[in-house]
Formats: sequence, C-alpha cells, structure tokens
Amino acid sequence: MVNVDEGPPSRERCLPAGWPGMRGKRVVVTGGTRGLGEGVVRLLLAEGAHVATCARRTAGLTALGDSLAGEERARLFTEALDVTEPGRLEDFVTTAAKGFGVLGGTAKRDGGGGSDGMDDGADAFDGMDRADGFDGLVACVGGSRGGAFEQASGADWAATWELNVGHTARLVRAALPHLRTAGGGSVVLIGSVSGWKPGPPAQYGAAKSALIHLAASLARELGPDRIRVNAVSPGSMLIPDRRWDRMRREEPRAYEAFVGRELPTGAPVTPHEVARTVVFLLSDWATGVSGAHLPVDRAQNAPSPDGY
Repeated sequence: MVNVDEGPPSRERCLPAGWPGMRGKRVVVTGGTRGLGEGVVRLLLAEGAHVATCARRTAGLTALGDSLAGEERARLFTEALDVTEPGRLEDFVTTAAKGFGVLGGTAKRDGGGGSDGMDDGADAFDGMDRADGFDGLVACVGGSRGGAFEQASGADWAATWELNVGHTARLVRAALPHLRTAGGGSVVLIGSVSGWKPGPPAQYGAAKSALIHLAASLARELGPDRIRVNAVSPGSMLIPDRRWDRMRREEPRAYEAFVGRELPTGAPVTPHEVARTVVFLLSDWATGVSGAHLPVDRAQNAPSPDGY
C-alpha cells in the first residue's frame, strides 16, 4: 500500500496566493529531531522562520544541523537536554528567547559549536541584538511508559504524565514572558488520536486527553495577552523505524488489516501533513483560531490494532 502523500508538498500545490508564511517569526519547538517534530522544524526553516529546538540526543541534533545549509542552518539553534529534568527546559527557553534577537538576525555558527558538536547556548547567537521575545511555541515531545493497565506501575503513569503534560505546562509557563514581549503569539500542543478515541495504553491516552483540555483552557486564560493556544492530534503516523513503519515491514498482513479496518482513505497520515497544520496554526492566517482541537488523522477510527 502506498501512502497518498509520501513526501513534502510543492509550494505551488499547497500554498495559496498571498500566504504570509513564517518569514522572520521566532519559534521554539521541543523534540525537533524525529518524526513530527523534525517535520515542523524543517517546514518552519523552509518558510523563513528562526527556530530553536531541543532533544535528548546530541547526535540527532548534530545530524539535523548538518543536513541544512546556508541561511536555513544559520536560523537554527539547538540544545541537548531532557525536558523532564528540573530547570533545563526553562533555561533553554530563556537562552532561545535572548538569542532570537531582532528579526532577520543571523546566528553565529562555526560548523557545529563546541567539542561535542553542539551549538553553545551563549555563543550561537553572538552578534544579535537582545530582544527577549518570540512568536510561537510547539510542545512536541511526548511518549508513553509502561504497558497494559494491569502491568503499568504508578511510576509509569507518573513518567508518562510528566513527559507529555508536565513538560508542556512548564514549557508554556516559561515562554509566557517572552510571548508577551512579542505582543502575543501562537502555541500548539501536540495531542494524539489516542487522546480522544479510546485505546491502550490508558496512561498515554489520559495524558494526551489532558493536553487537549489544557489547550482549550489556556486559550481562554491567555487570550487577553493575544496568545492563541490550540491542540493538534495526529493519527497513526508513518515514521521511519517507528511502530507503524516496523509493522508495515515486519507484519504486512496485520498492517494491511489495521489500515483497511480503521483508515477509510487506505493510508496513515504522514508527519508532513501534520506539520503543515501546525505551521498554519502558528501563522498569521490562523489569527482567529484559538482553543481548537484539530485532528489530523484521515478520519482514523481506533488508534491501534487492539481496537476499542
């Protein structure tokens, strides 16, 4: 089975006349080296935005930077960190906000930064004026710990909650002063089809459901500051070497049965499709959208082969 949208879109096919794009906007994205997070980062850079992203592994961040060239690479700042580690996420947000500086500034890069191949948080933005604000935020880090309900421990539930909801709440809270400095902005929380359609594991679905509610609640609370907050819930995405890609290669019959039963279009959604929705919500074309929950799942039914 071939996905109907295997690759990035052409500009002519997908961007309407007058599209304001993201040129010059400053956006922080967590988890920007794989899957949806990487897709969002690459699309933002292609549209002219300045992007700061973090991930746990230095190698992934280095590979991301090395895959870019010229202006796009100059507009990317990266830092390796665990978003659940106290204080690290907040420090990253502060460094990114200071470093974005004035629109159109150019981050200093020396081909990889320090001895570990990373950009140094203090040096990567040398030469930029200090204007501690940014325009957008994407909470993309997520995941699940533990298995089925009876096997998942209290620690599994706590870890899943912290990775998804805790990290997101801390990220938005740390970003608020910088979004206000910029006169407002757009925040996108990444939910999941599992957050609004039941399926195991329960701890993951419960955490993603909380993110959908959090977006609606924060949209009301932060609206007076001209800060929009929305949730995007991807369906089962085909990401290289992740669950559905492995299933497609290793258990083709089970994969075909799942797709045929649960996806009326006959194909899972791609990270490119979800990334386009996220970037739309970050853009000025979505200024009237706040408090929304946007599924991007090709009308998927059950979120997993285990069904409801």
